[in-house]
Amino acid sequence: MPAETAIQDQIPHNHCFGCGPENDAGLQIKSFWTTADSSRCEFMPGAHHCAGPTHYLNGGIIATVIDCHTICTAIADGYRQAGREVGTGDKIWYATGKLDIQYRAPAAIDKPAVLEAEIVERTERKTLLTCTLSSDGRVCATAEVVAVRVPDNW
Repeated sequence: MPAETAIQDQIPHNHCFGCGPENDAGLQIKSFWTTADSSRCEFMPGAHHCAGPTHYLNGGIIATVIDCHTICTAIADGYRQAGREVGTGDKIWYATGKLDIQYRAPAAIDKPAVLEAEIVERTERKTLLTCTLSSDGRVCATAEVVAVRVPDNW
């Protein structure tokens, strides 16, 4: 697939609420490689993604987009480490083993949330990633994520 195709759009049978292109009611985030070990996602919240104060993004939505962005990055990397294009051959799936988020500042509801993920370490079974979510020029959340390789029938 062309480099401008989002990682999520290359993963077959992805019905995830946060990142699944096959979930019409989901968030439909789109992640792209920026370097060999880094990826980026821009998510534009809707008014219905608000926290108690309607001008800020809900913390659960923040957690969801961080989770989905990093897990999809790990999945794409798993295919790359196997020497295959994403979505080809036997399925490669990762699930969240750890999601540790530090909320640092409120994220604006009317500005894009920009996520930057980086692969820090990888083994055959696990990938450690960090992720930063920024909004309106400030860091709003940072995270450490452990993505765990799971069987394709999980």
